[in-house]
Amino acid sequence: MCPLFLPHYMLPFLSFRSTEEVEEYQRVSTHVGKGLAAIQEELHRMRMATKAQVDNLAIKREVPATPTLRKVDLYEEGNKLPDFLVALRPHTVWEKTPVKLYCTVHGHPRPVVSWFKDGVPVNPLNAPGKYKIESKYGVHGLIISRSAVSDTAEYSAVASNPFGTATSKATVTVKSESLSLSLSLYLSLYPALLLHPVPRLTQMHPSKLEVTLLERFSVSFGVEGGSISLACSMVVVPDLPNLPPLAHWYRDDHLMKAGPLAEMKVGGGLARLNLPRLAKDDEGLYTLRIYTKEGTTEHSAYLFVQDAVPSVAGAPGAPMSVKVFDINMDFALVSWKPPNTTNEAAVSGYFVDRLAGSDHWVQCNDTPVKVCKYPVTGLTLGQAVHFRVRAVNSAGISRPSRRSQKVTAADPAESERVPSTPGQVVATRNTKSSVFVQWEASKVPNSLLGYYIDARPAGSKLWQPCNHKPFRHTRFVVHGLVPGETYVFRVQAVNLFGLSAESQESSPIAVEPALATPSSPFGITLLSCNGSSMTLAWKSPKHCGGSHVNAYYVDRRNADKLQWKEVNVSAIKERVYTVEGLTEGNFYEFKVQAGNMAGVGVPSEASKPMKCEAWTMAEPGPAFDLSFSEVRSDSLVILWKAPVYTGASAVTGYLVEMAKKGSSDFTAVNQDAVSHRYLQVGGLEAGETYVFRVRSVNADGVGKASQVSEPILAKALPGNPRFLPSSLPAFLPFPTTLFISLFVSFHCIKSYPLLSRLTFTSPDKDDLGRYSVVVTDTDGVSASHTLTEDALNTMLELSHAIRNPIVPLKHGLNYEILEKGHVRFWLQATKLSAAASYRFIVNDKEVTSGEGQKISHDAKTGVIQMTVEHFTRANEGTYTVQIHDGKAKNQTSLVLVGDVFKAALTEAEFQRKEHLRKLGPHFSEYLYFTVAEDCTVLLACKVANVKKETKFTWYKEDEEIVLETAPNAMSGSVALPIPQFSRKDQGVYKATLSDDKGKDTSLFEVSGQVFDDIINAIAKIAGTSASELVLQCTPEGIRLQCYMTYYTEEMKTVWKHRDSKIASSEKMRIGGTAEMAWMQICDPSDKEKGQYTIEISDGVNVYARSFDLSGQEWMLRRLLMTQQNRGRVVGGLPDVVTIMEHKSLSLTCTVWGEPTPEVTWFKNEQEVASCEHTKVTFEGGKFASLVITQVTSDDSGKYSINVRNKYGGEFVEITVSVYRHGEPIPEPKLGQPKTAAPAASKTSTPTPSMKSPTPSMKSPTPSMKSPTPASTPVPKSPTPGPKSPTPTRSVKSPTPTSRFLKSPTPK
Repeated sequence: MCPLFLPHYMLPFLSFRSTEEVEEYQRVSTHVGKGLAAIQEELHRMRMATKAQVDNLAIKREVPATPTLRKVDLYEEGNKLPDFLVALRPHTVWEKTPVKLYCTVHGHPRPVVSWFKDGVPVNPLNAPGKYKIESKYGVHGLIISRSAVSDTAEYSAVASNPFGTATSKATVTVKSESLSLSLSLYLSLYPALLLHPVPRLTQMHPSKLEVTLLERFSVSFGVEGGSISLACSMVVVPDLPNLPPLAHWYRDDHLMKAGPLAEMKVGGGLARLNLPRLAKDDEGLYTLRIYTKEGTTEHSAYLFVQDAVPSVAGAPGAPMSVKVFDINMDFALVSWKPPNTTNEAAVSGYFVDRLAGSDHWVQCNDTPVKVCKYPVTGLTLGQAVHFRVRAVNSAGISRPSRRSQKVTAADPAESERVPSTPGQVVATRNTKSSVFVQWEASKVPNSLLGYYIDARPAGSKLWQPCNHKPFRHTRFVVHGLVPGETYVFRVQAVNLFGLSAESQESSPIAVEPALATPSSPFGITLLSCNGSSMTLAWKSPKHCGGSHVNAYYVDRRNADKLQWKEVNVSAIKERVYTVEGLTEGNFYEFKVQAGNMAGVGVPSEASKPMKCEAWTMAEPGPAFDLSFSEVRSDSLVILWKAPVYTGASAVTGYLVEMAKKGSSDFTAVNQDAVSHRYLQVGGLEAGETYVFRVRSVNADGVGKASQVSEPILAKALPGNPRFLPSSLPAFLPFPTTLFISLFVSFHCIKSYPLLSRLTFTSPDKDDLGRYSVVVTDTDGVSASHTLTEDALNTMLELSHAIRNPIVPLKHGLNYEILEKGHVRFWLQATKLSAAASYRFIVNDKEVTSGEGQKISHDAKTGVIQMTVEHFTRANEGTYTVQIHDGKAKNQTSLVLVGDVFKAALTEAEFQRKEHLRKLGPHFSEYLYFTVAEDCTVLLACKVANVKKETKFTWYKEDEEIVLETAPNAMSGSVALPIPQFSRKDQGVYKATLSDDKGKDTSLFEVSGQVFDDIINAIAKIAGTSASELVLQCTPEGIRLQCYMTYYTEEMKTVWKHRDSKIASSEKMRIGGTAEMAWMQICDPSDKEKGQYTIEISDGVNVYARSFDLSGQEWMLRRLLMTQQNRGRVVGGLPDVVTIMEHKSLSLTCTVWGEPTPEVTWFKNEQEVASCEHTKVTFEGGKFASLVITQVTSDDSGKYSINVRNKYGGEFVEITVSVYRHGEPIPEPKLGQPKTAAPAASKTSTPTPSMKSPTPSMKSPTPSMKSPTPASTPVPKSPTPGPKSPTPTRSVKSPTPTSRFLKSPTPK
């Protein structure tokens, strides 16, 4: 084949692997060719689909005449259910191929046909340009343009009329380029494989395709200078995007070549010829010839080209077919054809022009030539030129002809000096990485220096040199080729004057080793015997000879004879065979030969003599064909086949035994029999060699041992394959059937990994289990993987995601209310391309951007939004956004109905009103409360967009509050002070802003929890400022007092005695004033000894003050004596007096005190002086009276008496109400005066007053505090002067009476 003296040359771009590497690489790559069988099967299915599609077209052409023939019959038949005369037919096509479904329906009245895809109605408006529904002459059709894998579905046509319905269904299967898709998908997961190319499949030639022409171009008419396109549509099976049909265009039976004047395109179901600049030369009969598997199919039609409008009226048409002959160093002969003439004057001559190196044409002849030839001289050697011709007649000069092909002025002798073209090139197989190339020598060597050999992969247009200096022989070995790849070769001869033309290309050849016969089988064993036949098994040859072993031949002989006899004449495919026609009791020997494409190999060694004796034992026979996989340094997996002889019962399990090589001491690997025919053996010693055997088990016992296996070394083989992690499977995204593939990476080919794939179609739980892979033609390279349910579920989820890609979303459809009451519906995708599209659908109707709503998106952020400017009740419903981005899509919806919609509508209306409100003066912060350090409660607010003319007004219960100082709205914040806050200050407060821009209102209700919060805030300040408890003597007993910033009875205050809570009673009375809280102990005794505590709570913290009365009896007695001697009212005064006008009123009481107390009468907190109308008397230091004669309504009010001496005193109030005769007797409120004179506040904060005659919000209070006990045992209580104002708060009298008494201690 290849002489040893031939030098070795490497392809530069293919020489990155060593010989050993590519040998191993090619061995695995041959398995890729198995995919061709799948392609052939697919071609068959596609061929059937093409026939069905062509039949549909034929039916379409035949049916138009049918309705007219049957029209009368249909009416004559009367009412009839729909019936399909021609039903739908299934289609299987490749991607981007149009699918046309047709059917014919019979019925009366005429049925209406609706189309469905997987039960969903087909609506062409939902996918414009995708579907087209036709109904002509009783033929109904559905056309799917440029089908995709997603169009795979069951399509149905439902025909209905008033008397019933009928359905016809057909399945459409759209196939993708599965091989390229799976490979590209895997490379995307494992980009490292790009460094080590995977062998290609065998190249499919375009002539192997099946092509059927559909629409054909007809007779065409064009005009000079214009353009025209001739096209034929076709159905191609299979329709592969990278393998268009082989189509040739002919004009007048002359093959056309693609170029600027003839643009050719084949693909996508269309063959097109575009003639961009028509000339008269283009006129002729055009033929499209397509080479198919059945031969050729063609179509022809004539193209007429009309002369263009001449530049001068009456001028001739342009000459045609300009050609150049006899090209020399400075000379060329130009010829042409005359133009077609009709009514023009005869042509009188021609001008020849030439174009050389620029766009400027030069006229070659000064006077017109009368013949259609002209010799052009003056050319420059090596210069490329074009020629054109113009015709002349009496009217003028024609348009120029089409220019000629480019020609170059050259020496004609030069071509005779180079060698002639080499002859036929033949390439043959040599090794796994080299090809042997031979060719016929150049017939005219002309001092030949040698040859250059070029190679290119089949399907590529890039030629690469195989040698860099001339090679003198006609045989050459090209090394460094990729195993399994297919190549084409060509040869050029070379001498001193240059290179010859390229030879013809060789036939494509795959890089594979030269074939040889296989080695001999071995390990012949007996599996069963029935007395007349014996079943044998053997092991396959260790070397297959470069081709798969596809035949075995068995010979036999009697053990006592030398002559061998053939057992089988036809080849045996399997390695198990039953030899018939034997004699029971005889001994036989057997041998086996293996065969492949190269022939039959040498026979095996003769087996040991075997006796033909029927097996009758109840135990099973031996297992056979022991093999190993996943051999590691400490473990391996042993596999075997089930015994042929099963014994008296079925085989239930297997026992495996092993021994070290050379030892006969076998030990059991598994104690319990395994039901499957493999076992993983662990605990091996690294580097040790073992042998194994297997025994079968049934109900009757353990059977014969199998033949001992070949010795196996416990050592991991280099480059063992590994299953890819289950989290990284590859998926083939077919639309209707789920495919999941487990990839196995092989590293046994040194640094060049290969892949094998096991594909599951529609996997389920039955596919769970352990999977193993064994690499053939290796020393046992193998691996396994257990497919678990969790891994399967994960792969199913990923497969679904790949088959149904979605646009991932960061946020689904949401809504938000904007400032002006606008409602923004938005979503955010993780990523959007510039080509993404989307639709907003509201209540099943698509909405677009326009008046009332604005729709937009931002591809960078992935935000899609729609803003509704005026949100009303009409906007209630379901909002949906559909997104399409390439093949990915997604949909998200928002249901805005019921309470959710009402809340959104309320918020939108509120924001709309807020926007309008803020156009004028408004509250930036509505009313809220704060408490100052002096416990004054402030109702505060903040305002904005105000001016000097803006009016600010306070109201309580809709009555205006007038402050001494008008609120200053320009400051931005306004506050209403409420001093000495108590329950009487509860109510609804309102603040208003108004000017010419608008009006705004803020309401604040002081009640409930708000009131409690204010009291707690006051209690916090009061509790923090509370003084220690002090002791004070009173006429009734003793009093514990706690002074603080402000006290009100609404505060959560608790008095305790010895940690027990004290309730107010006749014995212990609890009360207070604005500046203190007190507890009165009447008639104290020893029981009242102990520690007393007051606790003030602000809802969070408790503030406590304590006082211990233990061991102070003498002081208590002194205090008691002091209290007994103080001035007080003993009795006689009522709480309330009601009297008619013009009557006399006498208020008389008995007072007591030692020394005699002083008595002072007050009316409405003003001292009463004795006069004629009002007489005041105090007799005997004991009886005090106030007499009013002829009372009037002005005498109504609050009267009080103050009795006081040096030990203290008492203050008693009486309410007097005067009514007129005939009026109902009024019910005056206890302690409420009719009017109250305003008094100065003790703080600088302005005190609000009401316009209505209501009492002022703060009453005058005395400024003196009672002293606390110091050095004197009996503290003195100061007595107010005669003009001293009375306190503002009533205090229960410590004496056991029902009247209200003021505290004897001034504030």
